[in-house]
Amino acid sequence: MTGRASTAPGRRVKRALGRAWERLSQGESGSLPVVLGLVVLWAVFQGLNGNFFSPRNLSNLSVDIVGTGLIAVGIVFVLLIGEIDLSVGSVSGLAAAVFAVLNVNEGLPEWLALVIAVLAGALIGALHGFFFARFGVPAFVITLAGLLAWNGLTLYLLGQSGTINLDDEGLVAKLTSYYFQDIAAAYGLAALGAAAFFLTACRDRWRRKAAAMPYRPLREIAVRTGLIAAVAFAAAYVLNQFQGLPLALLIFVVLVAALDVLLRRTPYGRRVYALGGGVEAARRAGVRVAWVRVSVLMVSGTMAALGGLFLASRITSVGQPSTSGILVLNAIAAAIIGGTSLFGGHGRTWCAVLGMLVIQSISSGMALLSIQSALQFMITGGVLLAAVVLDSVSRRSQKSRGRA
Repeated sequence: MTGRASTAPGRRVKRALGRAWERLSQGESGSLPVVLGLVVLWAVFQGLNGNFFSPRNLSNLSVDIVGTGLIAVGIVFVLLIGEIDLSVGSVSGLAAAVFAVLNVNEGLPEWLALVIAVLAGALIGALHGFFFARFGVPAFVITLAGLLAWNGLTLYLLGQSGTINLDDEGLVAKLTSYYFQDIAAAYGLAALGAAAFFLTACRDRWRRKAAAMPYRPLREIAVRTGLIAAVAFAAAYVLNQFQGLPLALLIFVVLVAALDVLLRRTPYGRRVYALGGGVEAARRAGVRVAWVRVSVLMVSGTMAALGGLFLASRITSVGQPSTSGILVLNAIAAAIIGGTSLFGGHGRTWCAVLGMLVIQSISSGMALLSIQSALQFMITGGVLLAAVVLDSVSRRSQKSRGRA
């Protein structure tokens, strides 16, 4: 009995490794390559500069990913239907300019100016979606036109000075400068996240088991929950060593989680994935293709507007949109590096978070090493190419097995 008991854990480990290898061989690598790459990246930067893992640097990193990360989350929605939105950089700048003009120049209350700026982003997305769905103009062309037009409108709104400074103590400025210094806030968020994952996974297991479908063993759910809890509590510990939980990070995590629920657990999300799997098949299944196309571009515009406000909050000013090109490239790169497929139908909002962690970690590590930004662009480009190649190989492998 003792011999059998001692070999049982070994068999379970072998079976788990076998299942993991089978998924990898079938092109279902998930987020594993990104996570492993991120670990390697952090290890390299920490080895080259011991300050990379310092609480100050990691806290700043957690805030720096928010602005572009929110834009990347919106890009995920568009990529899921196999399209692209090139206007997000310009829309983010325009939303920030609308807020600054209304609040600083016209004296509107900050909360009202913020709401109008976000609504402007949603309306722009709806306009893009209308031309895309109604006239069949490729989203690439429509949003490229938007990139140029909204850049021009931003310059017009900012006027001769080209820059509007925001109130350092205002609502928007505090989006990235406010920290919850009570240690319970960071640890509470970590505990809530781990508990939410465990309960959701158990609910899915129960539903799949009741429907006689394959389901995860409880042991696997417990291990996954333990890993997530370990990472979350380690992050909370590090944040509490500096200034506590950043408000920006809290808002980011809540929005990403809410949109993940929208995508993966609602009929609307299933329609988005269905459209990414094939337009004609989705139409025959009863999906309102035009409405879904309009809605994903509205989500993209809304998230771009929110991201623009967070980026303006970080520097407490709104200036000429000279960096909108780099911004849109970083947002798209983050979504793809994180694991969202360029071919549509595959990806999650958390992909944008992972991708932004990779891009911002490269930026932060390069800054600590005092390396010029030219090398940063080259490394990021290489990582992006690797992600696209992996996506293409994965899709080809799935097609060869009739799974895509």
